[in-house]
Amino acid sequence: MAKVNNGKKATTPRRRERKNIERGAAHIQSTFNNTIVTITDTQGNAISWASAGGLGFRGSRKSTPFAAQTAAETAAKAAMIHGLKSVEVFVKGPGAGREAAIRALQAAGLEVNMIKDVTPIPHNGCRPPKRRRV
Repeated sequence: MAKVNNGKKATTPRRRERKNIERGAAHIQSTFNNTIVTITDTQGNAISWASAGGLGFRGSRKSTPFAAQTAAETAAKAAMIHGLKSVEVFVKGPGAGREAAIRALQAAGLEVNMIKDVTPIPHNGCRPPKRRRV
């Protein structure tokens, strides 16, 4: 019996090409619940990213400095495959993993040229949610 193709082309798994990027930016978004590290090139195109939740940390362990450190190391190693050597760090948010993620980027072998806090601060914008009573 003949094999039916249904008009679909057979796909082969594509290998990710190695980009040759030496300088980039590391965006660290550190909230009270999670830490997300995205490493981009100078134009802002994402090279690699990792989050504490994506690495298997769940619940209250997701918001720890160790989880942020692990996420930063994972993102840095993935970016260094593409030839990344130095980064400018942009930190956003009030979370516990801010400093730990920056130290992890340096420990992974990336040269940190600049650290900038880009946390959005409202000029009396939206009304905040009501206070928690525990």
